[in-house]
Amino acid sequence: MNHLFNDMLGEATRLTRSGNLQAATDLIQRALRGESAPVPPRPSPASTDADMVIDVQARVIDDAPAPVRQAEAHSPTTARAAASSTEQWLRSSYAHNGRQLAYRLYVPPTAAGTSEPRPLIVMLHGCTQGADDFAAGTRMNALARDAGVLVLYPEQTQHANAQKCWNWFKTQHQQRGRGEPDLLASLTRHIMAEHGVDASRVYIAGLSAGGAMADIMGRTYPDLFTALGVHSGLAAGAASDLPSALGAMRAGAPAGKASGPAVRPTIVFHGDADTTVHSANGAAVVQAAHGAQQITGAAQITQGHAPNRQRFTRTVYTAADGSATIEHWQLHGTSHAWSGGSPAGSYTAPGGVDASAEMLRFFLSHRRAPAH
Repeated sequence: MNHLFNDMLGEATRLTRSGNLQAATDLIQRALRGESAPVPPRPSPASTDADMVIDVQARVIDDAPAPVRQAEAHSPTTARAAASSTEQWLRSSYAHNGRQLAYRLYVPPTAAGTSEPRPLIVMLHGCTQGADDFAAGTRMNALARDAGVLVLYPEQTQHANAQKCWNWFKTQHQQRGRGEPDLLASLTRHIMAEHGVDASRVYIAGLSAGGAMADIMGRTYPDLFTALGVHSGLAAGAASDLPSALGAMRAGAPAGKASGPAVRPTIVFHGDADTTVHSANGAAVVQAAHGAQQITGAAQITQGHAPNRQRFTRTVYTAADGSATIEHWQLHGTSHAWSGGSPAGSYTAPGGVDASAEMLRFFLSHRRAPAH
């Protein structure tokens, strides 16, 4: 990091410790944009850790039309009673240990007389995003419809973080049985029970702060998630507080000490022109996964380009059974955005490699063996 960034980081840390988190937030965002002029401190009411911002602002979009037939429900039980022949886009909330999360759930149509358990993907949005925005931008529901997969979109609260970031950079949210990992795992199990999900095919993915939390979930709950996807995120344990988070985002950081050594099959997407979360972080996620899995043979490296001529390098590591256990997609010239997404959502790069389709393919190629 250059001297200017270090100076601004030091000032942001000072403002945070003094309780002036709004001014610290403004200064952080200016630093990440490469602006040099400091922002003068301004008075703010008493704040908590919920005001910390670990991302730049996303562009604001109008609410996109629901991608499927809308079915509002206050509980999945009510929703499950609806006609199974139609797809559903449910809105509900879940409470656990004094905390509550709103969520959206996509349920694909079910043929009459079919009762086979179906897979589930948990999708964690980035900072300033919400469930509807993330669903619209990734287009995951349309893909899940054809594959018969449920998709869960938990939504971070502004009470927990002012910019709706998952708090991946705090140690209490990097451990099994604590904080946000505990809440997300409990919600996932709740949806599994309510909708008869196949426990051997439960996956999790996320973007940016959501990608960082997805990696934490894969590390702390390998008994729950079969595989994970990290798009423009950071490795579990890469930071333990605000200053280390900013440093990791700016220049990259190796995986730190997160609870639990296990890492499930992992697919990673990261643009090498990402100025919000350095692409070295994507490589760190891959490195951590590689170190925790039994990799055989040399990596298979291919290069190509997407419909919009975006170039990519795809590196595949295989397990002893020949399956792809790690995939690393380096997106050349791509910034901080979901590759191949829709302009209906924020943080998207339309026309690029279809990250949603590739994640779905990768996920469904893995089924977790039953516990003995």
